[in-house]
Amino acid sequence: MATLTALAPADDNRETAPTLTCSIGIMAYNEATNIGRLLEALLHQETGNCVINEIIVLASGCTDHTEDIVRQYAARDARIKLLVQPHREGKASAVNMFLRHAQSDIMVMESADTLPEAETIQRLLLPFCDPEVGMTGGHPIPVNGCGTFMGFAVQLLWAMHHEVALKQPKLGELTAFRRVFQRIPHDSAVDEANMEPLIRGQGYQLKYVPEAIVYNRGPETVSDFLRQRRRIYAGHLRMKREQGYVVSTMSSAHILPALVRAWHWDWRCAFWVPAVMALEAYGRFLGWWDYRTKRRNHTVWDIALTTKRTL
Repeated sequence: MATLTALAPADDNRETAPTLTCSIGIMAYNEATNIGRLLEALLHQETGNCVINEIIVLASGCTDHTEDIVRQYAARDARIKLLVQPHREGKASAVNMFLRHAQSDIMVMESADTLPEAETIQRLLLPFCDPEVGMTGGHPIPVNGCGTFMGFAVQLLWAMHHEVALKQPKLGELTAFRRVFQRIPHDSAVDEANMEPLIRGQGYQLKYVPEAIVYNRGPETVSDFLRQRRRIYAGHLRMKREQGYVVSTMSSAHILPALVRAWHWDWRCAFWVPAVMALEAYGRFLGWWDYRTKRRNHTVWDIALTTKRTL
């Protein structure tokens, strides 16, 4: 449970809320473009009654300057720690290393290619004042412009994700959770999703926090889009089989109403929305094929390189 250093009734008043402490984990592979900006943003969070005890960067098989940049920040602030895996073993392996080394009872995981707003970590943690809450998720907003088809596709998908999560929490990109499990499946391709049944299975609630905004960059080419979507769908199918759990964005009963609510309709929707739906369907088919044939292992997945450009 959360570390409480000042007892007070749980309410919406930040001045009287109990202090919540956390460890932040960042899984990184060749993230030199963004890791410095992310660490800078985390060091300057407006945390109020929340405390960031440590920021642990798990560098897995990096061949760029990621590790050097993290070491420079670690020399400036003792809260920053670097753990190195000499070879890429998959994100789930890095997550499990973070779980072994983190010291706090609430843990935050943030993708290395994202940037949080100034109060995002505090907003993500405050729901843990409620002992029923076991996991929270932030609100990813892509920086891709809508002027191109791929920018439109990314904006539409994340807007739909937001609409679904408002009603049935689906958490990703930035999450926080209580230390109530020791590890996730070592070969997972959908690490945050794998945590949801571990949390819910112990009677805790999931909570989507739309005010906890984190910026990311979606894929900017069709090939990167399909690479990402097939991996995610294959991972969800495997989780359904092995853990008996289905995330809310897998259900058409959630997706179709979200599509209607998600977008301000204009002339492009008549042409681009069907194309986005066709791409998503094809990506899911590829993921189903990977899952069915087992010819492609997504534990160590191919990087969608266009998502790694400067935010």
